[in-house]
Amino acid sequence: MELSKIVSSKTKIRFQDCDPFNHLNNGSYINYFMNHREDQLIEHYDIDIYNMAKTKGVSWVSSSNQIAYLKPAFLMETVVIESQLLYHDSSQLKVEMRMYNENKTHLKAVIWCGFVHFNLLKQSRETHSDAMMNLFEAIVNPVNAVNFEERILQFKKAKAVV
Repeated sequence: MELSKIVSSKTKIRFQDCDPFNHLNNGSYINYFMNHREDQLIEHYDIDIYNMAKTKGVSWVSSSNQIAYLKPAFLMETVVIESQLLYHDSSQLKVEMRMYNENKTHLKAVIWCGFVHFNLLKQSRETHSDAMMNLFEAIVNPVNAVNFEERILQFKKAKAVV
């Protein structure tokens, strides 16, 4: 079975995550992106990061986030979130996630997240297992952009931000 390189889910923007203008609060975007990725890791790749932490003492910790807010997400709006693995090495991952309106005509936000594989028991960086490296090789889907700013320009030039 071929694994999905881009995974997608829908969710509704909730009241408690919005500002007084009924826009998704800037800080809440990251929560929506992370919740999406956690759910999709379980659904598509059988990776439960919390079970891994509990049973093996390893998981991933966030090391960096770069986010561009392009269009507001509104209270009770259904949004589509997509994600893909851009890069991996022996202990790091870089993931891109995108939030669109429900019919994917408006790109609302893009984030690049860096993650470090971490041993919770030793409190130090952990090397990915061979099985994980094989999975990452099967699903990695790089983009043709040197950095985040270039990637955002690509979306703008493609008129993804309408």
